[in-house]
Amino acid sequence: MKPPILTWNLGKGSRRLKQLLVTGRMFALLSVGSMVMVLVIGIGLMIQQKSQTSPVSSMKGFAASVSGGTFASMLAMEVPGTETAGTPASFSTKQMGAFLVRVLTDINPHDPKSLLATEYPGMASDNTVLIRPGEVAGADVEPEDNQPIHDGSDDPGDLEPDGQAGEFPGDGSGRPGPEGEQPAEEKTEQGDGAAGQADGETTPPVGAEAGGTDEGKTDGTPNSSAPKRNSVFIYHSHARESWNPVLGKNVTDPQSTAKNISLLGKRLEQKLEEQGIGAIASATDYPSAIKSYKWVLSYKYSKKTVTEAMAQHKDLQYFFDIHRDSQKRKYTTATIGGKDYAQVFFIVGHGNPNWEKNEAFASQIHEALEKAYPGISRGIWGKSSKNGNGEYNQSLSPESLLIEVGGIDNTLEESNRTIDALAKVIAGLYWKDEKVNAKVAS
Repeated sequence: MKPPILTWNLGKGSRRLKQLLVTGRMFALLSVGSMVMVLVIGIGLMIQQKSQTSPVSSMKGFAASVSGGTFASMLAMEVPGTETAGTPASFSTKQMGAFLVRVLTDINPHDPKSLLATEYPGMASDNTVLIRPGEVAGADVEPEDNQPIHDGSDDPGDLEPDGQAGEFPGDGSGRPGPEGEQPAEEKTEQGDGAAGQADGETTPPVGAEAGGTDEGKTDGTPNSSAPKRNSVFIYHSHARESWNPVLGKNVTDPQSTAKNISLLGKRLEQKLEEQGIGAIASATDYPSAIKSYKWVLSYKYSKKTVTEAMAQHKDLQYFFDIHRDSQKRKYTTATIGGKDYAQVFFIVGHGNPNWEKNEAFASQIHEALEKAYPGISRGIWGKSSKNGNGEYNQSLSPESLLIEVGGIDNTLEESNRTIDALAKVIAGLYWKDEKVNAKVAS
């Protein structure tokens, strides 16, 4: 006897179920497609917006993010005849991947701290993008800023209106002159150090080292003890930055009211004067000069100093905010011609809408330095205003820069050598511009 066979005839119900399934599948496909389209458009808009304010997506940012071999290989694919004989094609998946991740997410795979930077305020205050690398090993190691542990800062949101951020002591008007006079007690402590010399240390005159000429002259550079006008303004937004070898201690961020970065500013002023270029160095110590000083407002204070100097000296052309970095010695020192130099970082603020002009100025100095002192520059770095200042007073002039000279472990002698090299290069660019301007005027 055969077992009974059960059949289930759905009839019209089966057709309706099939229709519902087909309709549901189509709805799901349309929903997923719409979501993908919205995500693609959103990501595209984010990339476009970011590319307008940050060089990481630009050609220079791309070139700085990949190896020279990789960039040359890609260029050769697009421009026939640019191949370099004997140079093998070099595509680094690791470098390309890191570049793409940073473009799309703002996370730097080489910096684990960047994973938390967007969630914890302050962690990305020193977020940087390499625009132009230096020709040294490990040139992708970025500069590092440390906020002083005991600075008495209050809530950074407690901003006062422009022109009201504390008072400057001194001249009755409550503001410092462009000379940036220090309090009398600090002048006494500093003594002869203002000339840029540490006890027992000597430095050669400008031009006496690699690529230099006698008496610090650059080819075609006038050398006058009485410049006709003041053309360079030097200042320090963080004037107390010092060095472990100078203070005789080893801390995270050495600070001093006397033996500090202002010594380098005075030396740069002196060396430029020797090259016939009028310079003014402000050594204003803002923690002492500003009532209710806040570290987070450092660039607000120094901006007032710069604008007042510009008002009093109409011929000022170059503006340099000199700092020292917080990186260790191995990342901030170069040996050139058998002597150690403090390396320099050039910082360009992306908060300045015209940062490309400042970057072009930095490139001139960077290239001239590298030509005369190979390895002295660690490149040009762009800083975002997302978590930090990001403007650094650079919107005031296209020839305004923040320059980090060495780090916390460099000696004053090494830093002075670098200042001498900077003075020589700046003088060369200045007199070159003067010749061009004279020809145009004639």
